[in-house]
Amino acid sequence: MATSDNKDARATKTRRRTRIQREKETLILDAALDVFSAQGFAGATVDELAAAAGMSKPNLLYYFAHKEDVYSALLDRQVDDWTVPLQEIREDGEPLEELRGYIRRKLELSRMRPRESRLYAMEIIQGAPRLKSALDGQIYALVREKSAVIKGWMDSGRIASVDATHLIFAIWATTQHYADFAVQVRAITGTDTESTFATALKTLEVLFLDGLRIRDG
Repeated sequence: MATSDNKDARATKTRRRTRIQREKETLILDAALDVFSAQGFAGATVDELAAAAGMSKPNLLYYFAHKEDVYSALLDRQVDDWTVPLQEIREDGEPLEELRGYIRRKLELSRMRPRESRLYAMEIIQGAPRLKSALDGQIYALVREKSAVIKGWMDSGRIASVDATHLIFAIWATTQHYADFAVQVRAITGTDTESTFATALKTLEVLFLDGLRIRDG
């Protein structure tokens, strides 16, 4: 996915990137994730990104020429990670088990990468100006492909019939809630992260899988 004409780090344009260059780029992106996921693209400044990475502004600009280059690199990485759980749904698998695995993988992403989920959500809420090409291309094509797989299961009577695309949307909404609204979840449940996600998984499996299960009569 290309979200910027100059999305690659400046240092990567050299013939061979050094270990130090790779480490610096990773350091910048990890620090920037904290800043962007909290303040959004508009609210963050290059000075804040540099401070979060523990380096000078000129040093940061050696690796990424513009703030948008850092942001675009993060979004590219997020889209790649975001699509993996859906890609792993197998048409030849048992439908309820394939969907169970998808729910688990999506919830695990929310548990392990909440900052990335919030960054993605913030970009979407703002109209997805830097994700438009991915939404219209890579993500659209993948959702259409897997929706067709799920619809095929429904048409053959293996699971209950609902709108397959909206089923995917519902799984996104419920699993990502635990990352995007983590403060609210902690405040209301008063439980630690591990027990919260374990309970959430059991609940979502019952809601989705029992709702899709074919019943006699």
